Amino acid sequence: MGNADLECRHRVGVPPSTPFLVSLKSSLKETFFPDDPFRQFQNQPLGRKLVLGLQYFMPILEWAPRYTFEFFKADVVAGITIASLAVPQGISYASLANLPPIIGLYSSFVPPLVYAMLGSSKDLAVGTVAVASLLISSLLTKEVNPIENPKLYVQLALTSTFFAGVFQAAMGFLRLGFIVDFLSHATIVGFMGGAATVVCLQQLKGILGLVHFTHGTDLVSVMRSILTQTHQWRWESGVLGCCFLFFLILTRYFSKRKGAFFWANALAPLLSVILGSLLVFLTHAEKHGVQVIGHLKKGLNPPSLFELAFGSEYLPIAIKTGIITGVIALAEGIAVGRSFAMFKNYHIDGNKEMIAIGMMNIAGSCTSCYLTTGPFSRTAVNFNAGCKTAVSNIVMATAVMITLLCLTPLFHYTPLVVLSSIIITAMVGLIDYEAAIHLWKVDKFDFVVCVGSYFGVIFGSVEIGLVIAVVISLLRVLLFVARPKTHVLGNIPNSAAFRSIDQYPVARSLPGILILQIDAPIYFTNANYLRERLSRWIDEEEDKLKSSLEIGLQYVILDMSAVASIDTSGISMLEEVKKTLDRRGLKLVLANPRSEVMKKLDKSKFIDAIGEEWIYLSVAEAVGACNFMLHSCKSNTKTIESEEADNIV
Repeated sequence: MGNADLECRHRVGVPPSTPFLVSLKSSLKETFFPDDPFRQFQNQPLGRKLVLGLQYFMPILEWAPRYTFEFFKADVVAGITIASLAVPQGISYASLANLPPIIGLYSSFVPPLVYAMLGSSKDLAVGTVAVASLLISSLLTKEVNPIENPKLYVQLALTSTFFAGVFQAAMGFLRLGFIVDFLSHATIVGFMGGAATVVCLQQLKGILGLVHFTHGTDLVSVMRSILTQTHQWRWESGVLGCCFLFFLILTRYFSKRKGAFFWANALAPLLSVILGSLLVFLTHAEKHGVQVIGHLKKGLNPPSLFELAFGSEYLPIAIKTGIITGVIALAEGIAVGRSFAMFKNYHIDGNKEMIAIGMMNIAGSCTSCYLTTGPFSRTAVNFNAGCKTAVSNIVMATAVMITLLCLTPLFHYTPLVVLSSIIITAMVGLIDYEAAIHLWKVDKFDFVVCVGSYFGVIFGSVEIGLVIAVVISLLRVLLFVARPKTHVLGNIPNSAAFRSIDQYPVARSLPGILILQIDAPIYFTNANYLRERLSRWIDEEEDKLKSSLEIGLQYVILDMSAVASIDTSGISMLEEVKKTLDRRGLKLVLANPRSEVMKKLDKSKFIDAIGEEWIYLSVAEAVGACNFMLHSCKSNTKTIESEEADNIV
């Protein structure tokens, strides 16, 4: 690089100063409105803005005018199909939550109607879920016994559903969807797998016909309860349960092998309920140790607004249960909705989904429903049945309404062992061991998060497992921030590219120049570490050069391209590094500092201290300048030596 090239090089610009309020507004917009929801309202008349606003909060107003009869036929088929799954699942999951079975049916009537109006997913099928049911049971039974005080227990379950809905809707209105992102994929895989394992073990109560069972959810408590009651096991119930379990797993297996068999998997639970009820009715098996559901009253959801226990001494536990189950339900519902939206190439709004799920749970709590979301199994059936819009939820709700009005007496003889078999079959699909193996292959830390969550659930409780997973995940984030990666860069032969020597062994270092790259923002959490790590890199480079008798280290180039921001502690660190290098006769050079970094460096006067001429647009320019200076120094040294020799002569 010649002297003219150095003089004509482009300087690194300092962006103009932005007023604090403007900068704050921009940051808040990026945090809470990354999807820019107000764009559609720009340059629109007032009437149009009102229509767009209504369509934003009620998506049904957007797609209903374009609805066709062809769509309706597909949605009717899908709705009836998922209704056949919703009825047995609703009864089963209500029993899992220690709630009356009829509440499970109520929960498949009102919430789907609300979601159909407010939800943005075309495929999500609304209903109760096993994990949330288990959470409600495990949290509330610590305070209230559902057998000794069933009325209060139901009131607390409905109250926790209300607070879950308020929390979910508030997160949507306040644009706090990013909070759910703290539940990583690894966390959810481990948590769901652990919860599914615990649920399966607890269903041994129904399979074995046990009357008394532990309220604990950990593996030790469940196994102790089972093994200490071997004299209470009922072989009739066990045989019946194993038969239906085999039938359900077989249909599930065939539906996975061939997509055309999804009908069998969807109808198998309802068929099991019908066959089980007929078998018990014809053989009077309820007199021989096979427990049945018993009487289910007819009629639609009774109002329950005045049943909510706002004045109860147990209100704090209801709020806690609502928040915990609300977060889990949101994470599952949004994840399931996004997964199936990808198949049909459309987008769902996470904040809209939060509002929709929250509002349907608020409405549900006032109409004798407990917590609902979008379960994977029901949504998968809805998708495979060919649903086109959320009308399939309306059809399902209509079918459940007919069941509530006319068919509930038919479930009197439904054996509990069939419900246990349905739950076990559904839960086995949530134990995703293939995902855990994939995590081990790709990212060992994610695997640790997954395993920690899993074992926390099965050996502790669902809350402990969730806390362990979130803590490990946050610890990983903190470690990433506090201990960022730094790399030595080298030049790729026959190119102007500079890459990590570890990643590219062919990259070669340059004599007298050390190029270091920092891979994270520089904050107070990592400033001291980076100062020590940079010093260590410099010491190692100098020792290597001394042992190889090459030219000594002269320049240290910091590639700042990955440093998105810096705080005052980070600037102080750079100042200390510069002073240290000055004392050792080395020169600090910066390459490609980002916009925010240049602003801070300019305001702190660090640019004046280092000299604007030592800040370059790219590593290649910085290397060229350093090489030019090195060669200039060599030429000057040779000239001086020759002049001294001439004087001696």
